[in-house]
Amino acid sequence: MQLNKIGLQDRSAWKKAGYKLPEFDREAVRKNTMENPFWIHFGAGNIFRAFQANVVQNLLNRGVLDRGLIVAEGYDYEIIGKMNVPHDDYSILVTLKSDGSVEKTVVGSVVESLTADSDNDRDYNRLKEIFRKDSLKMVSFTITEKGYSLVNGKGEQLPSVKADMECGPKKPESYIGKIAALLYERYLSEEKPVAMVSMDNCSHNGSRLYEAVAAFARAWEENGTVKKGFLAYVNDKEKVSFPWTMIDKITPRPDPSVKEILEKDGVEQLDQIVTSKNTYAAPFVNAEECEYLVIEDAFPNGKPDLESGGILFTARETVDKVEKMKVCTCLNPLHTSLAVFGCLLGYDLISKEMKDPALKKLVEVIGYEEGLPVVINPGILDPEKFIDEVLNVRIPNPFMPDTPQRIATDTSQKLAIRFGETVKAYQKSEQLNIKDLKMIPLVFAGWIRYLAGIDDNGDTFTLSPDPMLDTLQPLIKELKLGEESAVHRILTPLLSDEKIFGINVYDAGMGELVESYVKEMTAGPGAVRNLLNKVTGV
Repeated sequence: MQLNKIGLQDRSAWKKAGYKLPEFDREAVRKNTMENPFWIHFGAGNIFRAFQANVVQNLLNRGVLDRGLIVAEGYDYEIIGKMNVPHDDYSILVTLKSDGSVEKTVVGSVVESLTADSDNDRDYNRLKEIFRKDSLKMVSFTITEKGYSLVNGKGEQLPSVKADMECGPKKPESYIGKIAALLYERYLSEEKPVAMVSMDNCSHNGSRLYEAVAAFARAWEENGTVKKGFLAYVNDKEKVSFPWTMIDKITPRPDPSVKEILEKDGVEQLDQIVTSKNTYAAPFVNAEECEYLVIEDAFPNGKPDLESGGILFTARETVDKVEKMKVCTCLNPLHTSLAVFGCLLGYDLISKEMKDPALKKLVEVIGYEEGLPVVINPGILDPEKFIDEVLNVRIPNPFMPDTPQRIATDTSQKLAIRFGETVKAYQKSEQLNIKDLKMIPLVFAGWIRYLAGIDDNGDTFTLSPDPMLDTLQPLIKELKLGEESAVHRILTPLLSDEKIFGINVYDAGMGELVESYVKEMTAGPGAVRNLLNKVTGV
């Protein structure tokens, strides 16, 4: 059984092995999509294949849609060449349910895949053609939070961004430079309307995308490399919208245990690759069953028919409440807490951490006691029920091969939103006392201890990728396990950095507590466990 057009002609073999298959005429859908695309997505990674592509597949199967998806990859071109092309854009979604059952789906809703590479004339010209199409309603993105940044960890403009801003839209190299250049094609094509929809897991993601694109439009107008009016087009919400969204679906890296399941079924050529840019990709993606996508209803060229696929459209204010509920309280802070301490304590799976009484208590207190009091109920999702599902079903799911090391990626970019917003809410509240926060400061201290790259046994470990590591590690290099150190002097520059924490930790009245936690956790081997047990009361 091979995952490609030829291999899928034997539908009976796949169905006998328990696979759900595309139930639509893929060639007809492909033809319709090529001629009149309605949705192109940038970011050919696991979340896209597990979520958006499967939603479209379900709607194609039911006849709600007659066109599929086009996917483009603007960062790691190897994904397209080594995954999409050999498998004719098919992939396998393996849904790992908390009851131990496994659902296997061959997803065929992606009917064209391209590299967003300005040096690849064939693909890049096709992208320009797509952006000029009247039918295009939505351009969406899962390019990670750092994909929208135009600067490095030191706040310096990235060389590719600087070059693109100076040279104009003809042959951009930076990711957002390419997006802005493609949007310029749409501007030149009678200023056609479109929704630019970030679906990345970051706060006010639509605004992040807008600010980055607008920066290019402004620079290009100022240096005369584009026609006057492009910036006005980008700023006109009736022509180009940048909706806010909230997305939620746990999608770990492809796991060897899942590969074994598929191989036993007779599926061939399932080898995972790690690209030169350190992307983990395979012909299959493993994910949890739960999924949420809430999108601001702002579509200048008409809203795609996705609501019957489970996607929620609502007002920006409601998206904001849902996003804050999830990112600041009900999921993301709990994940980050487990990631930091999981790395320090030698865990290899998030689900195993939920069997640790101290870690379980840590996230329960952060969610229910410290976070929930400042959450505004968005109405369309209930915060307490959301936390219940996260802590009792989703994170403890023993069949989900998610690791603390994956979730610890880019933590410096996450703390301000995942914890800083809660601290700010305490600062503003007349009823809540910031001194009651004990676990959030513990996570701050745990992350600083994590940056030392030494686990609780005293052994070194590899830190997860983070754009700020080169800046942060020198700040705490004097912190030595088992040695006295000037904790206050060492930590002052870090804990005062509002860009990292979203607050000045000292001004918030939490600096001394974080310092004391760090001091205790660097006392020697076993100190992290001792403090964790003490603070959680386990």
